[in-house]
Amino acid sequence: MFFPAYNDAPSLPGLIKKTFSVLSNAADDFEVIVVNDGSYDDTAAVLQNLQQEHGPRLRVITHPHNRGYGGALRSGFAAVRNELVFYTDGDGQYDVGELPLLLEKMEPSVGLVNGFKLERSDPWHRIWIGKVYNACARFLFRIHIRDIDCDFRLIRRELLERIHLTSTSGTICVELVRTLELSKFQVVEVGVHHYPRLHGRSQFFRIRSLLVTLVQLIRLYVRLVILA
Repeated sequence: MFFPAYNDAPSLPGLIKKTFSVLSNAADDFEVIVVNDGSYDDTAAVLQNLQQEHGPRLRVITHPHNRGYGGALRSGFAAVRNELVFYTDGDGQYDVGELPLLLEKMEPSVGLVNGFKLERSDPWHRIWIGKVYNACARFLFRIHIRDIDCDFRLIRRELLERIHLTSTSGTICVELVRTLELSKFQVVEVGVHHYPRLHGRSQFFRIRSLLVTLVQLIRLYVRLVILA
């Protein structure tokens, strides 16, 4: 189980505490990884304290400089060692307590269990932009799951070892899901709850981030659809 984290110091203590509680009841063999993606708040100090509390089962990967959401996910995927890989964001907008809902659906024929937001708890403009982005991405990339940007996913590690992800922005979700849907394994969806952001702000809805996302979407479309 891993979390990409960027300036998420306030949310991490509660998130990690609940994560260990959930995993202790759900699995005999597990580890928790946090990818500190160049945070400039107290994230590093918070993670150091949490490592002292939870021991070697909590690993921290530190990027000296921010590599973007896609870069953080790629580091997490490269570091995992267990058969099943779950990730969600470090800001606490999803409830890790709902992980067992995904584990129930992970059968031998399933490669991805993908959450979808039952209701999005964000400002109206983010909800509207998210719906437009999701609809366009699903249409252009011929993706079947209903909620591409729901970062609450359980994946077989063997599938991650077969693919080469290139995105550094949020477009990695499109790249990841599109690639996994083309595998021989089934994709299953589970409804999960989404909660308001209590700390910090989204890094996606900024001019630079939107431009990077647009450029990478175009490149992905050429590689995954036109040239496929």
